[in-house]
Amino acid sequence: MDEFVHVLPKEVAFGTVHRGQGLADIGKDIERPLGQAVRAPRGAGRISVGVIAASAIVLAVVGVSAAIAFREKPFRKPQEVAVSTPKVTAAAEPAASPPALAPATTPKVEMPAKTGGPQIIHVQTEEGDGPPKAAIVIRDPSTVGQNLKIAHIPDKALIETSETGLLPMRSADGRRPFDVYARPWSGTRGARVAIIIGGLAVSQTGTQAAIAKLPAEVTLAFAPQGNSIGRWMQAARQSGHEVVMQVPLEPFDYPKVNPGRNTLTVAASAEENLKNLHWALSRTTNYTGVMNYMGARFSADSAAMEPFMAELGKRGLAYIDDGSSARSLAPDMALRNGVPFVAGDTAIDAVQDRGAILKKLDSLEATARAKGTAVGIGSAFDLTVDTVSSWVAEAKKRGIEIVPISAVAVDPQKG
Repeated sequence: MDEFVHVLPKEVAFGTVHRGQGLADIGKDIERPLGQAVRAPRGAGRISVGVIAASAIVLAVVGVSAAIAFREKPFRKPQEVAVSTPKVTAAAEPAASPPALAPATTPKVEMPAKTGGPQIIHVQTEEGDGPPKAAIVIRDPSTVGQNLKIAHIPDKALIETSETGLLPMRSADGRRPFDVYARPWSGTRGARVAIIIGGLAVSQTGTQAAIAKLPAEVTLAFAPQGNSIGRWMQAARQSGHEVVMQVPLEPFDYPKVNPGRNTLTVAASAEENLKNLHWALSRTTNYTGVMNYMGARFSADSAAMEPFMAELGKRGLAYIDDGSSARSLAPDMALRNGVPFVAGDTAIDAVQDRGAILKKLDSLEATARAKGTAVGIGSAFDLTVDTVSSWVAEAKKRGIEIVPISAVAVDPQKG
């Protein structure tokens, strides 16, 4: 009897049955026509498109993060814009600067030639043995005041060259030295005290001590007969002080009582007095106004005062009357000639005694609390400087604001 042999499909014969197939499935494979392959279960070997896209995004984020973390240079370097501006080096007088106040080298300042739009001023100074320190000051002509970083540098638009030297003047756009060189203050209307210490540049050691010790809010007045005034002005402005120029005016009993050379007198012609005034004005720059030195007789004479005050108004300077003469015509003449005006309330150091000076300063505080403002005038004596310095620190704690002299001026131009 012949044997019956059933030949299995090739997949079964070689053991390539899919996992999970039972005998029933094998039976179905046996019954399937030869030559037809078994289809894989749907979804068994297919990867979702969403999974692939998500993986690609993750890999991209990781790659970009790694590139940012390990790059040595930015992807795009900002384009550098070169501005060609002429260099202007602030001039200093040849005398040696005191080590405690003036820098070893004059700061280099790069200023643009044009004055019609915003300007970038590069200020570079060298201090000690370290690398040079640079500052960039953006000057906007719509703002009048001078940035404190460059307060010691004259504004070229406010300078007139004369036979006696550089004279202050109004700029072509109407700015005044009184406005540009004024020290900023809070602008509030609380009790304000302005203090002027005069006679600077007469004594070198006294001047150095006054600039170093006095708070920056105290205004300093330079005597035209002093030495190295330009250098001391720069030191004072770098320390934050507002400065004024003293002008010798004729007192009673002149020349027995003599304010010094080039005094403006009642007997002199208007041209001669203007020449002497220009000499005093040209002694330095960057000041807001002038203050009389003596002058009780001169300030009471209308013929002498009129051309004097008109010249100050033309040049945009303030006039500070020390208040020593009750016959002074300065208040009315300043108003007529558009001159900002300040009158002193008291001389704080007529008696060189600490207790007496403190009493005068306390009276200034009382006046300021009652009227809003008060002005004290003193001289650069060591005792005055030390007493004022300590009193100012205490007055600030009591709510008194110490302001520059320009902050208390009556300005006809501003109504």
